[in-house]
Amino acid sequence: MIKLGEVQTLEVLKSTDFGVYLCESGQNNSSILLPKNQVPQGIQNEDKIEVFVYKDSEDRPIATTTIPVLTLGKTAVLKVKEVTTIGAFLDWGLAKDLLLPFKEQTERVQTGKDVLVALYIDKSDRLCATMKVYEYLDCNSPYKKDDRVNGVVYEIIESFGAFVAVDNHYCALVPTKELHRALKVGDVIDARVIQVKNDGKLDLSIREKSHIQMDADSELIYEKLQECSGFLPFHDKTESEIIKAEFNLSKNAFKRAVGRLLKEGKITLSDNGIKLVK
Repeated sequence: MIKLGEVQTLEVLKSTDFGVYLCESGQNNSSILLPKNQVPQGIQNEDKIEVFVYKDSEDRPIATTTIPVLTLGKTAVLKVKEVTTIGAFLDWGLAKDLLLPFKEQTERVQTGKDVLVALYIDKSDRLCATMKVYEYLDCNSPYKKDDRVNGVVYEIIESFGAFVAVDNHYCALVPTKELHRALKVGDVIDARVIQVKNDGKLDLSIREKSHIQMDADSELIYEKLQECSGFLPFHDKTESEIIKAEFNLSKNAFKRAVGRLLKEGKITLSDNGIKLVK
């Protein structure tokens, strides 16, 4: 069976003035056109050729020797070429651009932006893109705890966290408790693996290990003290939300960093806040 949206090796069935017809080897009851401008020179009947099958502008199945960057059930980052009334059209390397319907967008996209998508066949038997890539990602990554990874944020659900496609391919999540800074769909992040779950999915953190992160957090507070004439009105009873808004730190991370500065003799503490030792 000739498969829509996939790369496959087909056999030349017959030649015409406008191209050659291809079929599966030994099955000439179903064929597909490879247009003349795609036909390699000197090709003959029964020769085999690798092609990708999609639909042309008139919605007819057609073969091409140009292999797109995205095939059925896979994921890739594509550039938005145009946004129209029916959705966005993406550049995937073929003459006919790929439609990303509005209903398949987890966030509205803009012309010129890159977007992570998967390729699927819709109810009308057309190839389309979707930003809802969760079910298309693999859970068999080679990564283990404490490895550094890169990925694209493809969806954010407040009760869970930021869903990430590591290497555009593997299933991962930055849990809500690890979201110490705001992320949005499309962000490319560098993160640390904090857990590989039994099903192979990755939990990530965008912060370093606590002893490493403490250095950066302490430096952040120290610099803010210098910017604020040596005093910051934050202390043990300051609300967590206020600390998060000011420093983008959890209260525990804030307290650890302040404790380090105190131990190093760089600050003193009072009921009113933190004072820089000059």
